[in-house]
Amino acid sequence: MRLANVLQLGIKELRGLARDPMLLILIAYAFTLSIYTASRAMPETLSRAAIAIVDEDRSPVSGRIALAFYPPYFVIPRLISATEMDRRMDEGIDTFALDIPPNFQRDLLAGRAPEIQLNVDATRMTQAFTGAGHIQSIVTAEVNEFLSRYRSGAALPVDLTLRARFNQELNKSWFGAITNVISSITMLSIVLTGAALIREREHGTIDHLLVMPVTPVEIMLSKIWSMGLVVLAASAFSIVVVVQGLLAVPIEGSVPLFLLGAALQLFATTCMGIFLATIAGSMPQFGLLLILVLLPLQVLSGGTTPRESMPEIIQTIMLAAPNTHFVILAQAILFRGAGLGVVWPQFAALIGIGAALFLFSLHRFRLFLR
Repeated sequence: MRLANVLQLGIKELRGLARDPMLLILIAYAFTLSIYTASRAMPETLSRAAIAIVDEDRSPVSGRIALAFYPPYFVIPRLISATEMDRRMDEGIDTFALDIPPNFQRDLLAGRAPEIQLNVDATRMTQAFTGAGHIQSIVTAEVNEFLSRYRSGAALPVDLTLRARFNQELNKSWFGAITNVISSITMLSIVLTGAALIREREHGTIDHLLVMPVTPVEIMLSKIWSMGLVVLAASAFSIVVVVQGLLAVPIEGSVPLFLLGAALQLFATTCMGIFLATIAGSMPQFGLLLILVLLPLQVLSGGTTPRESMPEIIQTIMLAAPNTHFVILAQAILFRGAGLGVVWPQFAALIGIGAALFLFSLHRFRLFLR
């Protein structure tokens, strides 16, 4: 193997990527706008939920309840009639419809237990599951304040002192930004290497390479280092400019150490991209295979859901995936400020998985060139 061949072939891949505007737009979007918008969309599950109120009592207590709903959790409630309630729910205008019955205040002061009807549009799952609990708490607080003539907090037998580590503000956008960077690194590394190989086969340039004094190892390594370098540079830009700059997410650990782990992750995932490209006959087939591979990698690696909440057999199987170890080391370094002495098992696992994927992909690549 000649390193000069690997270098020149890699430069050829970079030139080919520079002439593909769609891939360049995808890279720019995945590491900038996609990360920014996805993290900003994660602040709260209940945000500006649409609610309407049918006030059939027209009493002071029903007015207090109507005024208790305000942004950012709810939009300003719209007062409607009972005949409008079902129609608005059917048309999807309101997520919640609160019906306060007649004589509600009179029954309340008489010591009876009047009921308020709450209609919920359960098709809006992210808001319906938590919104009903918020509405019940708001109504209960307003009724208790009305009956007691003053507002008081509930006396708890135990005082819970909360100390949040690594994310003192409990800001979900911090977690979302890092998770989306990890997902973009995995997705783009597989897409770029696979697309580079399929593009050469469709253009016929792979036949030109076979008659040149280059080996399959040199061809494969050139695609790995060139596409990996592009993704690594884009991820460094995203961490520094988008995550730390625009989103103001504090990075506790060493960014160079994280990029070193990202380089090992890229070595494994670029090999995976070459393997998928040797199986797929065209770009549409490659796209379908990509969906089958990316979804388990992103959902089961611990980036979206903690690994501890998954079945043990899934946890064991996913240890063979590079994403699992990359998510662990990325969160440890960027959130908790861990050093190499803490994350070295993940580095070792990525080296082992990357080497195994390289040998397996090289064998498949040689069969592909025949």
